[in-house]
Amino acid sequence: MTVASILAAILLLAVVIFVHELGHFLVAKWCDVEVHVFSMGFGPTVFSRTYGETEYRLSLIPLGGYVRMAGQDDDELGEDPPLDPSRGFGVKSVPQRAAIIAAGPAVNFVFAALVFGFLAFTYGIPEPSNEALVGGVHAGAPADEAGLREGDLVVAVDGRSLSGWDELVESVINSEGRELVLTVRGSDGLERQVRLTPRMTPRLDPFGEVSSHTYMIGVDRMREPHRLSFFPAIGAGFTNTWFYTGMIFETLGRLLQGRLSPGDLGGPILIAREASRKARTGMEPFLFFMALISVNLGAINVLPIPILDGGHLMFIAYEGVRGKPLSLRVREGALQVGIVLLGALMIFVVFNDIFRIVSG
Repeated sequence: MTVASILAAILLLAVVIFVHELGHFLVAKWCDVEVHVFSMGFGPTVFSRTYGETEYRLSLIPLGGYVRMAGQDDDELGEDPPLDPSRGFGVKSVPQRAAIIAAGPAVNFVFAALVFGFLAFTYGIPEPSNEALVGGVHAGAPADEAGLREGDLVVAVDGRSLSGWDELVESVINSEGRELVLTVRGSDGLERQVRLTPRMTPRLDPFGEVSSHTYMIGVDRMREPHRLSFFPAIGAGFTNTWFYTGMIFETLGRLLQGRLSPGDLGGPILIAREASRKARTGMEPFLFFMALISVNLGAINVLPIPILDGGHLMFIAYEGVRGKPLSLRVREGALQVGIVLLGALMIFVVFNDIFRIVSG
């Protein structure tokens, strides 16, 4: 892994982690909770400055961060007590504590929506062309073997003119595997005839599962960017965030059902490689990837797993319903289980990343 890929990954992770911790920090301040530490990273402190009651740290391991609030662990233990007893996290109301914990993932979702919106406003969103334009050719597919190229316009099939992309798809599916003669107009304006035979091909859903089989020639539909004005762009940003959040939870559900392989999961090494690749491609794909990671961080953190924000919200919800918190012993045991689960998951995804690199 190159220095550039490491720096790109650190920058990407630093931004989404900072946004997450800033959510906790700002709502804690709004609820008048003493915040003793705002740290970017874990481990030994590399740099720190204290302003007011808060120490701002840059720590050695850039794979996370935290906001340490006075009285957050347990006031009766006297651990990190507030200077003003009324400003401890533990003495705040259930809704206030829930808001502070939920603010981290919530701000990740809002940040992602704003980035998606910025991209829609600045670069546009890809919309499918109504014409039978080739947007990409799959290697080894009939279209590739026949010499179709990105940007080609299919104007006729077997001498019959096409009105658009949908009619091309219909012609391929209804071919039942017989040879087709395509009349193609290249980007140079010249027409040529291409002979190819559609193949029965598995059709994959967005999660990579086979949904059906049909005849295909191995081309993608051309998508062209369409820039949105400000408010529609923001709306599209929130729509995208909702869509990708749903995709994440659907993926987790399919993993639990055994329909997807755990080997598809990625970790920090994969993020570093992808961040570097997107950064080399341009600012647009890099920002898009950053928004995706922000959605992932928000979604993962709301899972009801002890040590994650969702686990803390689960404890607070129990207290709200029962009128008293879980015992310290139960909470400590649950947190230890959460640490073990997350540690095992981290080892697993790092192993997956290394295996991908070794296997090419």
